[in-house]
Amino acid sequence: MAMINKDKKYKWEFDNIGGSSRVRINSGEAIAHLAELDPKMWTVLSCPVKGLEIDEKSLAYMDIDSDGKIRVNDVVATAEWITGALKDADLVLKGSDNIDITQLDLDNEAGKKLHGAARQILDNLGKEGNVISLADTSDIAAIFAKTRFNGDGVITEASSDDADEKAAIAAAVASLGGVADRSGAQGVNADMIEAFYKTLAEYVAWQEAAVEAPYGDKTDAAIDAYNALDAKGKDFFMRSKLASFSPDSTAALDVQTSRIEAISADNLTGKTDEIATYPIARVTGKAEIDLSEPVNPAWAAQFETLKSVAAADKKVLTEEDWAAIGAQFAAYTAWKGAKAGAAVEALGLDEIKDFIAKDKKAALLDLVAQDAALAEEAANIDMVDRFLHIFRDFYKLLRNFVTLNDFYTKDKGVKAIFQSGRLIIDQRECRFCMKVADMGKHNAEAAASGMFLIYCDCTTKTSAAKLNIVAAVTVGEIGDLVVGKNALYYDETGEEWDAVITKVIDNPISVGQAFWSPYRRMAKTIENLINKSAADKDAKMIADANAKINAAPAAVPAAPADGTKPAAAPPFDIAKFAGIFAAIGMAVGMIGSALVSLAKGVLALKWWQLILAFVGIMLLISGPAMIMAWMKLRRRNIAPLLNANGWAVNASSKISIPFGETLTDIAKFPKMKLKDPYAKDGLAPWAKFVIAILAIAAVAAGLWLFNILAGLGLKSPLPRYNQPEVVVEEVVEVADTLAVADTIVDVEPVVE
Repeated sequence: MAMINKDKKYKWEFDNIGGSSRVRINSGEAIAHLAELDPKMWTVLSCPVKGLEIDEKSLAYMDIDSDGKIRVNDVVATAEWITGALKDADLVLKGSDNIDITQLDLDNEAGKKLHGAARQILDNLGKEGNVISLADTSDIAAIFAKTRFNGDGVITEASSDDADEKAAIAAAVASLGGVADRSGAQGVNADMIEAFYKTLAEYVAWQEAAVEAPYGDKTDAAIDAYNALDAKGKDFFMRSKLASFSPDSTAALDVQTSRIEAISADNLTGKTDEIATYPIARVTGKAEIDLSEPVNPAWAAQFETLKSVAAADKKVLTEEDWAAIGAQFAAYTAWKGAKAGAAVEALGLDEIKDFIAKDKKAALLDLVAQDAALAEEAANIDMVDRFLHIFRDFYKLLRNFVTLNDFYTKDKGVKAIFQSGRLIIDQRECRFCMKVADMGKHNAEAAASGMFLIYCDCTTKTSAAKLNIVAAVTVGEIGDLVVGKNALYYDETGEEWDAVITKVIDNPISVGQAFWSPYRRMAKTIENLINKSAADKDAKMIADANAKINAAPAAVPAAPADGTKPAAAPPFDIAKFAGIFAAIGMAVGMIGSALVSLAKGVLALKWWQLILAFVGIMLLISGPAMIMAWMKLRRRNIAPLLNANGWAVNASSKISIPFGETLTDIAKFPKMKLKDPYAKDGLAPWAKFVIAILAIAAVAAGLWLFNILAGLGLKSPLPRYNQPEVVVEEVVEVADTLAVADTIVDVEPVVE
């Protein structure tokens, strides 16, 4: 793998892409020198091989270490390989799926191998000229269909002109199963040839050691019956010997009537397993089976087969007879158990011996060796396919890896490899859609992007496949973008998917949307409070009603024992409620006074002051939200979305407000005068306008007549509001102050 070399000095050029400085990759020379580019300057450090809008086979070819990730060193190694194989490295920029093989550099080792392999492919396909394309390398079977050898170490019937060799290959494939050749045909390799001839020899050796069947073609059936009955027969003889030893136990050793009675009421055809557990014959104490007597019906078929073949001349079977029958089968059974070469048995013994006699084993192995000798050449043919895939898609990867040109380009026909399609929802088209590999991880990290995101589950009628996507909404209002809303998704191939929103990440969409957000939240809060209050009252009403229904009737108060009348209810105390009414009236009055004061204050303002005050209040409410939205919109970044999908993004990739407007389209209808056919007949627009003007004039006149507009200098003409003001003069009387000399009077006390 090529490694980055920062010691070399290549003069790089830079562009402003997405608001950041990024290296310019616009020449084959720049691609060839990627090893010298500081990794810190790469926009992306790694990306996954799967889930992108680029041929996965191309990405797999670029994944040098085959770990499922394309990293910087993978890109560098690929760049050096493909630019080295070309005379003109600028050809990589075209992104073509074909190449004139004369453009390959024969002085370069890779270019020389590619040229030779491409030439062979064209010759095998019977194509003239020097141009080879991906279509030519995509059908490996067609490339090798007309060739005897293709370097895969597998030979087919087409690999030989000898009839016996062809027959041996066909027999080996039929017996052992074949392996696919590069041509697409079934063939055999060296290991299969060795196994085939070994199996032939083993089968013949087994057949030559054959043991004569004691009962001819009936032997196998008799053996199967004996093996099935052997355990039951030995059980019978043991029971019989025990009954002979202890006659009193005979009834217990024989089939018990109670067991039969237990199942007698059932359908006995379904009780075969139970019946099979009974002794094979009646236990009487004699250690022999009377062949003239019936046996256990569960074993009757097998017993009849064994009796007709191995005991046709007997009337009874003793334990010695039973063992002798088994001994007759022992040698034959052992020979059959040692069977070898069963895989070729279907060929027939004569044909098998014929293959052994002709012995084409060495010739077939030689053909395999000839085929394997072309392994390097065949690998070079695979290399041509790798080259053409990379030749077509490598520059596209660079525009999305070293830089993000494809994402920030103004060309709407070009999209980044992580943009998977478009979502049509709520009269808008979201062009920035991504496939989601891990929903849990993506949901946890995506909020940091600062974008308004909607996650959707997608299904299509053409297959059972399911798709998870995330779409960014960058223009317009929130509208009806809520969980559960249905939409349509179109992937890059044009296939239509049904989409349903499963999650919404709420971030600002635009400054205009942020202006109304406080009022929407306020309305939502009020709505929730009203709903909660209504629900609480409804629940309380129902609870009270249930309590009253379930409550016991109130007991009538009993009369006092002394015969006096019960105390009467206290009379209505109007004084008590007068205070309450007064308090309510005071509160209403205070509220009314406040409203009047507010109205007077407002009316005291001039018209332009009213406008400024209204604008100030609106800015006070919406201003903070708009400022925060503007700051968040400037920080919108796609890096968290890519990181959540397994990318390693090395640079900030922001979505500015103007750029965001290109990622979402809103439906624009032409201005037309359309009449609703279902609208009720009403007044003409001009009549509605006149009525509205008259209504406004009437309200204004009322305000003027009732002197409400006095603060604006418009006094009412009504006499009650034009009474002359009464001037009350305050008269202050000042009494003369007399200075009186202090006089001391001595008063004699009066003594009576």
